[in-house]
Amino acid sequence: MKVDDERRRAYVEAYEDWQKKLAALHEVLLEGKTLEGDQMKGMLNREARAKANYDEARLRLLGIAPAEASPFD
Repeated sequence: MKVDDERRRAYVEAYEDWQKKLAALHEVLLEGKTLEGDQMKGMLNREARAKANYDEARLRLLGIAPAEASPFD
């Protein structure tokens, strides 16, 4: 399958960013790293946004148009 360079770059960047955010989250959830105050909420939000960006980049890579944003977003 031939993929255009821009879609490939966007996919790789989104995947790497999500994996970085997921690894940080796993440090807290699985390895016992502690956070203070609202840091956990911020970490969860960053991981969720990174995952959404990855999902969108994946769909574009596959040639599938992402669904329109929910009015609740």
